Amino acid sequence: MEWGDEAVRDFARLRGFGYLDLALCLVAGVACAQSPVTGINGAVRINNSDLAILETQEVRKDLPCTVNPSKPELGFDLRFHAHYDVSIPLNDLSGGENQLTILFRVTPSNDKDHPRYFAQKVHVPEIDDDAKGDASLGGTIDMGEGSYHVDWLMRDRAERVCSFYWDLDASLAPKDKAMELAIAPGTVESSGAEQFTEEPPVQRVQNSPPLNIKVLVNFAPQMPDSATLRPSETMALITLLRRISREPEFGKFSLVAFNVHEQRVLYRQSSADRIDFPALGAAVQKIKLGTVDVSHLAQKHGEVTFLSDLIKSEMSGDHPDALIFAGPKIMLDDSVPDDQLKPFASDVDFPVFYMNYNLNPQAMPWRDSIGHAVKLFKGTEYTITRPRDLWFSVSEMVSRIVKLKHGRSGVSSGQ
Repeated sequence: MEWGDEAVRDFARLRGFGYLDLALCLVAGVACAQSPVTGINGAVRINNSDLAILETQEVRKDLPCTVNPSKPELGFDLRFHAHYDVSIPLNDLSGGENQLTILFRVTPSNDKDHPRYFAQKVHVPEIDDDAKGDASLGGTIDMGEGSYHVDWLMRDRAERVCSFYWDLDASLAPKDKAMELAIAPGTVESSGAEQFTEEPPVQRVQNSPPLNIKVLVNFAPQMPDSATLRPSETMALITLLRRISREPEFGKFSLVAFNVHEQRVLYRQSSADRIDFPALGAAVQKIKLGTVDVSHLAQKHGEVTFLSDLIKSEMSGDHPDALIFAGPKIMLDDSVPDDQLKPFASDVDFPVFYMNYNLNPQAMPWRDSIGHAVKLFKGTEYTITRPRDLWFSVSEMVSRIVKLKHGRSGVSSGQ
């Protein structure tokens, strides 16, 4: 995978700061994917000299570089992500344009006969001979629970080689063993998969009517004044939606994706058999943070009015088996007035939940506008800070919805 010339020139402008960033991805906690190396009928073809270097396990620095691997961390997508950083002195890359080729293999300790190979290429622009500082690049791979060994090498067009080797251990804490990860133990995959891919079919329960779930998701960044919605900030919300969509007891889904700052509904899906993730993704990608519709400027409390109208509309329409709010905290100048919501509260005969995605609860410990409304409806609020919070809160929420619905059905049949 190679950067275009325009992207390389953008990075080259950073020389004045004493370093040149050649990373394959724009930080934000996510590094660019490595490309898996595949062959015919599963056989992988590797250059003999490269394979010999990987086999020797000898650290080489013909091309001076320093490799710093990090411990695998569990992401909100319920996959372990193992990142590494590489730094190279700029004066060792000076001269005409160059190309760095990275090849590495990851071998699970429980399946040493089937290592996975990955490769990536980095285009290096022309660098002045007197350039100071270091160039930096990095990569990420995804894995399931288990122990792994990594053999890594990088070479330039002059066939200078830097090689390094390390071990990885991806493991859940004992209290988190009940979590079902999105990637099987001993499995290695390239990172950076598309978030909004279609969900595989789910086998629903057949002995009872499917439950109808409505979800209202505020797609917004953690920081209200941020001008971008990063993939890492949507990951928890998408994982939550996928967990809900995979529940066998749930058979009908209504989804409203919105953005309070833009004061608009991004996407709506009503009483469908599945959540249409590709369509949702297309809508979310159209969010334009940092811009405000001129018509909204004339409204003194436009965001509050938008949120109030949305809640009233969705609470007073159909009667789902549960209504779930999800998203980061919305700290508006005013809360939605109680007198506007109380008339609807008495008619709510289904449980209401709020999955509050808040990476720094200490910085914002107070209840936000949606939380205020959920409390009025006697709902339950969960704070999602870590991946385990997401898993266990969704598990508890699903259990409560199912038990409440079945309990009501039993009372009705016994009358």
